[in-house]
Amino acid sequence: MENEATFVAPEGVYTVVEEHKPSTLQAHAASTSPIIYPTRVTTITVRFPPAKQGGGAQGFAHLLGGSKDSKKDKTISKEREDGISQSSSDTPDEGDPSGNQDTVPGSPTVHANHTLFSQSSISGIGKKKPASRPKHNIKTTSSTFITRIQTAEGYTRTLQSKQGYVTFLFYNQVKSFLWVEAGVKSKEPLARVHFSAHPTCHDVNPLTASPERLDIIIGFSTGDLIWLDPISSRYARLNKQGCITSSPCTSVRWVPSSTTLFLVSHADGTIIVYDRDREDGTFTPQEPFSVMPDPSGSNSSSEGSSQKEWDAMDNIFVTMPPWHPVNSTGLAPTGKSDKEKAASVKNPVSHWRVSRKSVVDFVFSPDVKYVAAISEDGCLRVIDALAEQLVDCYSSYFGALTSIAWSPDGRFILTGGQDDLLTIFSPWEQRVIARCQGHSSFVSAIAFDELRCDGRTYRFGSVGEDNKLILWDFSSGALHRPKLQSIHPQRGSMSSTLSLAFKREGRSALYLPSINNGIQGSDENESPRYHPAPSRNEIAVVQPVLVKQMENELPTWISFLPRHILTSTKTGHLKLWIRPLASKSRHSSKTGRNMPDIRDLT
Repeated sequence: MENEATFVAPEGVYTVVEEHKPSTLQAHAASTSPIIYPTRVTTITVRFPPAKQGGGAQGFAHLLGGSKDSKKDKTISKEREDGISQSSSDTPDEGDPSGNQDTVPGSPTVHANHTLFSQSSISGIGKKKPASRPKHNIKTTSSTFITRIQTAEGYTRTLQSKQGYVTFLFYNQVKSFLWVEAGVKSKEPLARVHFSAHPTCHDVNPLTASPERLDIIIGFSTGDLIWLDPISSRYARLNKQGCITSSPCTSVRWVPSSTTLFLVSHADGTIIVYDRDREDGTFTPQEPFSVMPDPSGSNSSSEGSSQKEWDAMDNIFVTMPPWHPVNSTGLAPTGKSDKEKAASVKNPVSHWRVSRKSVVDFVFSPDVKYVAAISEDGCLRVIDALAEQLVDCYSSYFGALTSIAWSPDGRFILTGGQDDLLTIFSPWEQRVIARCQGHSSFVSAIAFDELRCDGRTYRFGSVGEDNKLILWDFSSGALHRPKLQSIHPQRGSMSSTLSLAFKREGRSALYLPSINNGIQGSDENESPRYHPAPSRNEIAVVQPVLVKQMENELPTWISFLPRHILTSTKTGHLKLWIRPLASKSRHSSKTGRNMPDIRDLT
């Protein structure tokens, strides 16, 4: 029964129901030059309201100029087009990050005492105004960075006619960025934007996604960033010509529960925090050749302290601009106006030197407190994003790490690497839980299937350079834990916190490495945050549930949608595999969400 378009899993048959192939021109470009930056895909589901009798989608028509506007609406629209509302004070308060939008039950929230990701600590000036939009019209721009834009015939009317939940796919091909709709017969993209540089990564903000706007950040091989709204065909450019860093962007992600902040990782080993509404500032990061330890535990330098060489396995090196939230209280004299104060706040928000080699990718924890980053030095780093400090650093079994995902409930971090393994980490127990053996070459991409993760069992998938698509099921209760003496003793800063948390939950602290200090000897010079890779005989092994051998093209992307599995090849050949016997209930016991069948879990 299995063939190129189907495969059989324990739950049933998966079948390809939709494909998006590269155009002839893109296929030729891919065949004549090596693909340096493979296709990456972002999905977003937007809820379009039902059509009003006699009026149609008036709000959407107003935005696109399809109907007559009132004088007030014209004034607001003109302000947005002229870029008047561009300061960080023009965005809604982070306590209600989406303005007047409804809050999704179970969505991650940012606590009031958060500093770096708190809107009030970043701007804190001016009154709340409507959320800003990108400044420039992409159709009339004279920029040489954007070379051309192509839109489908009548796509404005097509969008106006939409009702209910609609899933959009965004992906890069060579020097183009495409926008397509999933589940339609037409294979023509809604829009295709051509650039003079290679798009390398991108992300869509789910908080602001609506029929009227989509906020997308695109990173490029030149380090440039584009804030794009494809619905209104407007854009803004950040880190222009690499004025902050010219290192290629490797990954970009919006800060969950924020409408303006996003993080970008670069090939020079840095992660930089940006605000979409700020202008580029004059910024020179400090060189981390040495660190001046602060007795208080801060990563910042202080005069008079003894110096030591920066250890990328023990801490991250943070350069705080003058306008950083920690320093913003004394940013501007009180005599300045709100407009002048806002103008003095620039990008970047903060600059993290994470590794001496390229940061490959990173993800947020579900509670938005931590960032897990992987790099070409073969390390997984767990960073306290709010305190801007390294919590733990884990080594791969062999080679660089290539992909990463955080489980929906926050309990596990999953990585894939050049060791042909998937590794499951428990950040709270500070140890490797299991390794997954099934690939015979580098792992390209991994993802959790949220609909099959219930807190007891976890389903995830992976694709690799061996042309395999593999599905895995993992249950922590079914694994044999390693012997106590094989656990590496740790002295991480989370020790007391973890011990208290485990006691409150009635769980045994036996496997907390920090509690078992002294069982084994330790090197005094060893980093208290560094965890070397355990040997193979110490770690449980997970076997595949299904192995699907893909044909011809190299798969480099996988993600799980409520009704489909989405895969993509290196050249941008997208496939949607329909799920067997889709569940009627889209309720996740851990996230508390009740979702319709076609709602995307982004």
